[in-house]
Amino acid sequence: MKRPVLLLLAALLAAPMLSGCVRTAASIVTAPVRVAGKAVDWTTTSQSEADEKRGRALRKRDEELGKLNRSYEKNLRDCQRGSDAACDRARNDYAAMQDLREKAI
Repeated sequence: MKRPVLLLLAALLAAPMLSGCVRTAASIVTAPVRVAGKAVDWTTTSQSEADEKRGRALRKRDEELGKLNRSYEKNLRDCQRGSDAACDRARNDYAAMQDLREKAI
C-alpha cells in the first residue's frame, strides 16, 4: 500500500513541473496549423485588398487621362493657330486617350 501512495505523491509533486512540457508539446503540435494559416493569408488577396488595388488603378488611369486631356487641349489650340507639330502632338494625345479608355473596358 505504501507504493501507490508514493506514486501518487510523486505524480502530484511532478505535475507543476510537467505543465510547461504540456504547453510546449501543445505548441509544437499546433505550430504546423498556424504556419499553414499564415501562408494562406499571405498568398490570398482579400476582397477589400482587391477593391483597394482596383481603386488605385482607376485613380491612376483617371489621372493619366486628365494629363493627356490637358496636353491635347493645349496642342489643339496651338494647332488651330497654325502649328503642324502641335497638330501631330494633339493626334498622338487623342490616340493615347482612346487607348486608355479601351483598356478600362
